[in-house]
Amino acid sequence: MNEDPLPPDPRSAAFREDLADVRLKGQVQATRYTEGQPASVSSLLADLRRRPEDDAPLDSQLMQSEALLVFERHNGWAWVQCQTDSYVGYMHEQDLGPPLATAATHCVCVPRTPLFSTPDIKSPITGYLSLQTPLHVQESDGRFLLLERGGWVYARHAVEAETFAPDWTATALDFLGVPYLWGGRSSLGLDCSALIQLSLAAAGLHVPRDSDQQEKDPALGEYGSLDDAFHRGDLLYWPGHVAIALGPDSVINATAAPLQVVTEPFETLNQRARSDGGPLRTVRRPEV
Repeated sequence: MNEDPLPPDPRSAAFREDLADVRLKGQVQATRYTEGQPASVSSLLADLRRRPEDDAPLDSQLMQSEALLVFERHNGWAWVQCQTDSYVGYMHEQDLGPPLATAATHCVCVPRTPLFSTPDIKSPITGYLSLQTPLHVQESDGRFLLLERGGWVYARHAVEAETFAPDWTATALDFLGVPYLWGGRSSLGLDCSALIQLSLAAAGLHVPRDSDQQEKDPALGEYGSLDDAFHRGDLLYWPGHVAIALGPDSVINATAAPLQVVTEPFETLNQRARSDGGPLRTVRRPEV
């Protein structure tokens, strides 16, 4: 007897009672279906919220130039789906821009880099771009890269698209001391699953946004045994939390306890996570 398929996850599929992505027709019921209109993020960093309200929970963030599908614009808000990780939510319409004319050629390869107004480190900056921000490079003077959206990035802080840093643990360690921010996805503040998502993306592994989604994702390779000693780079999943093993006895994680990215003994985290949500339940061993 065949079981009924699970319904789509509303975090990664755009549907509501009144409106849904036309690609979901036959899977979900909605009053109206529509095609998403291509767009991109024009601001340096855009908040993605659960509802079209400034005090709604922050579910994720979008980086400049990330591609989007826009399903609705209403009262200054846009209901969108990020094309990097399929995450769905509401963002301020003012943070939207048209699709970029060229494909991303590079991405940021350091935790944070300034966006300069001219190709000169003494020039004013317009803000900062974080690890994995896609860069649509128009020209280079050898030291700086001019972006299609404007501004110059220091060339040594970028790598060409499809150039990866396979040691995701080392990438995560670069974020030590960054503030913990629920829903954050940048070097200005990030949560536990964003630390994993960004570090793995730098290694060429693209995984979902939230820890429970990552835990089940086939891209993460084999399951490790809870009884074996942890390997460096193992991903350790508790209900509602994820960390990276540095070895059998220590981890790195973004955690609300000290409100930052820290290394700490496994047992310290395990006791805290167990009391907050439950015991360690999954070990994943990615391969790149």
